[in-house]
Amino acid sequence: MTSLKNGDRAPDFSGIDQEGRKVSLKDFKGNKLVLYFYPKDDTPGCTAEACNLRDNYDTLLKKGFQILGVSADSEESHKKFISKYVLPFPLIADKDKKIIHDYGIWGEKKRYGKIYQGILRTTFIINEDGIIEKVIGKVDTKNHTEQIIID
Repeated sequence: MTSLKNGDRAPDFSGIDQEGRKVSLKDFKGNKLVLYFYPKDDTPGCTAEACNLRDNYDTLLKKGFQILGVSADSEESHKKFISKYVLPFPLIADKDKKIIHDYGIWGEKKRYGKIYQGILRTTFIINEDGIIEKVIGKVDTKNHTEQIIID
């Protein structure tokens, strides 16, 4: 579980998106950012979360939010995921897990009785000045937009 909390300065980051473009936190200065971390492209929970954000994209934009997803998948995997589900926002390929570790969302998980290390699905709402306004640790993948816009 992340040690970051509301009121903390968001760790600066820089990564490569699905098109090979560099994306940094500073690119979003002056905008609210939904920075969401998810385990793996094209899996049921991650697809539900991404599609919920896609389906509510216009609402989120109207409320002043930009959206950026991060996982350890490759640029090519992200490109296929975006194409398959027509996602209107970029995804960072954090293959070396630097951003994932900086945000403290790499940790112990359990699945089918097995314990392993992986990405802990977490969303950070970062304000126009780079301050974390909200940390969503228990993401409801099918209703994630509601979690974001409810104060």
